[in-house]
Amino acid sequence: WYGRHLTWVLDHQSLTLGVAIATLAVTAGLYILIPKGFFPDQDTGLIQGVSVATQSISYDGMADRQQALAAAVLKDPDVESLSSFIGVDGNNVTLNSGRFLINLKERDQRSTTVSEVIRHLQQETSGVAGITLYMQPAQDLSLDNTVSRTQYQFILESASSDTLGIWTPQLVAALRERPELSDVVSNLEDNGLAAFITIDRDTAARLGVSVGTVDNALYDAFGQRIVSTIFTQSNQYRVILEADPKSYASTDSIQSLYVPSAAGGQIPLSAIAKVTMEAKPLLINHLAQFPAATVSFNLAPGSSLGAAVDAIEKVEQDLKMPASISTTFEGAALAFRNNLSNELLLLLAAVLVMYIVLGVLYESFIHPITILSTLPSACIGALLGWIVFGDDLIIIALIGIILL
Repeated sequence: WYGRHLTWVLDHQSLTLGVAIATLAVTAGLYILIPKGFFPDQDTGLIQGVSVATQSISYDGMADRQQALAAAVLKDPDVESLSSFIGVDGNNVTLNSGRFLINLKERDQRSTTVSEVIRHLQQETSGVAGITLYMQPAQDLSLDNTVSRTQYQFILESASSDTLGIWTPQLVAALRERPELSDVVSNLEDNGLAAFITIDRDTAARLGVSVGTVDNALYDAFGQRIVSTIFTQSNQYRVILEADPKSYASTDSIQSLYVPSAAGGQIPLSAIAKVTMEAKPLLINHLAQFPAATVSFNLAPGSSLGAAVDAIEKVEQDLKMPASISTTFEGAALAFRNNLSNELLLLLAAVLVMYIVLGVLYESFIHPITILSTLPSACIGALLGWIVFGDDLIIIALIGIILL
C-alpha cells in the first residue's frame, strides 16, 4: 500500500508539474502573439496639426493655403474652433510649414472619437491643393519633447548630409508600402530655392561700386535694417527700412535694385551682378553635431506600435543602408522599445516583490508560491480577453494583469 501511495503521489506531482509547464508555455505564447502598444490614445478634445507646403512657396502663398485648410477644417460638424499660424519661430522653423490647434466639441456632443475625426478631416482637407495637413491627438501624458508632423519618430543620423539626402527618401518610400504604417513623412528639406548673386568685380570696380555697398543695398531692401527708434512713456518701437513688398514679388526685383557708386550716381544691380537660382536645403537638422533627418509616422487602423516598430526594423534591414547612417527611435517609440527589452526583468521583479509581501503576510515560504502559481492561468484569461476584444497589450494593461 505504501508503494502504491508513493507512486500515486509522484504521478500526481508529475501531472501538476506538467500542467504548470503547459500553462506557462501557453501564457508565453499568448504574450508573444498579442499586439503590443505603449500608452493608449486619449480623447482630450484637442488635435495638433502641422501643415506642409512646397519648399519654394512664398509667405503670401502659404498664408492663402493655410486659410483654405482652416476653412475646410471648420466645415466638419465635430470641430468647435481652431487656431493656426505660419511664419518662422522657435517651434515652426521653416516658412513652408504651419501649425494648427483644433478644438473639438464636447465628447457627449459628438458621436465619433478623436481618431475618427482625424480620419474625416484628412479626407476633407485632401482637396486643398498645394498643402498637406498632418494631425495627431494631443495627449496629457507625452514623452516627446517636440511636436512632429505625425505621432511617432524615427531618426537617421550621418556625418554626410549628401548620404542622408539619398537614403532618407528611399526609406520613406519603403515605409509607405508597409500596411502597419500610415502618414509616413520626413522633415528632410533639401529642395528649397536659393538666390546666388555673382558680382562682376572688374565692372563694379570700374563703376566705383564695392562689394560692401552691394551687401548694404540688399540688406536695406530685404533685411531688418533699424533706422530709428520711437520712444514712448511705456514702450519703444523700432523703425525698419525695407523695400515695398509689392516690388519684390519675383527674383527679377533683385536685379532692379540700384546701388550708389563712388561718383555719386545710382547704378542698377543688373549692370554689375547676375542672379541665379539653385536648389539648396531649406533646413539642415542636427542630432548632437551631425546632420539628421526625422521620419515620423502614424499607426495604420488596427495596427499596433509593436508591429510598426518591427516593420521599420525589417525595412531598414532589407534596404541595407550604409554603415555611415545610424538610426534610432525617439520619444514614445524609443521608450516602448526600451520597455520591451526590459519587460522580462520588470515582470520577474514584480513577482519577487509580491512573493516577499505574501511571505510577510502569511509568515511562510511555501504559501506565497502556492498563491503565485495561479498567476499564469490568470494571465491566460486576461490575454485571451485582450485578443477577443482586439485591443493592444499596453503597459497599463500589463500592470493591471500583474496586480490582479
